[in-house]
Amino acid sequence: MAEVIRRQHIDADVEHHGFGFQESDDADVPVPFPDDFTDREFLNPFPGRLDIRSAGHTHTASITVEVWNGPPPEPDSTEWDEHAEADFESSRGEVAVWSMGLGRAGDVITLADSGGSWRVRVGCLGRRAAAALSEQEGTGHGAEKYLVRFWPAVRGASAHLSVHGRPHAATRASRATA
Repeated sequence: MAEVIRRQHIDADVEHHGFGFQESDDADVPVPFPDDFTDREFLNPFPGRLDIRSAGHTHTASITVEVWNGPPPEPDSTEWDEHAEADFESSRGEVAVWSMGLGRAGDVITLADSGGSWRVRVGCLGRRAAAALSEQEGTGHGAEKYLVRFWPAVRGASAHLSVHGRPHAATRASRATA
């Protein structure tokens, strides 16, 4: 049975409905955050980065990041407002949270001592509250809560992204052409 090997609690500065997880050193990323950010997907993977679309425009989200030594238990989809899964390649084994305007946050999330292939699952609660904050003046703190779980990818498995248990559009398109 898989176990949590590391857990961190961090805050993310959300601006323009977005933030991301990206290689700690952005020199390792071909398209750095927030370039090509889209507000159409809750979780949008790029090489070396993961973009997350928040329901709120400007606020501080509360994030728990867990690194597992194997696949964590499947979530109960009814416990999340939104959830998705993706593949992530890390060149150095260290990622950081990035915001639209402030850039890289100070906290480093250590996945491993070196680079590798990972799966990541992101779940979010409080999206309605975060959206309501966008309608008011000022910013909120902790209305949106995220649980982000990384675990080593199984070698030889095909890459895919799923949203709510359904294949993501990019996965459906790649399967159609295969």
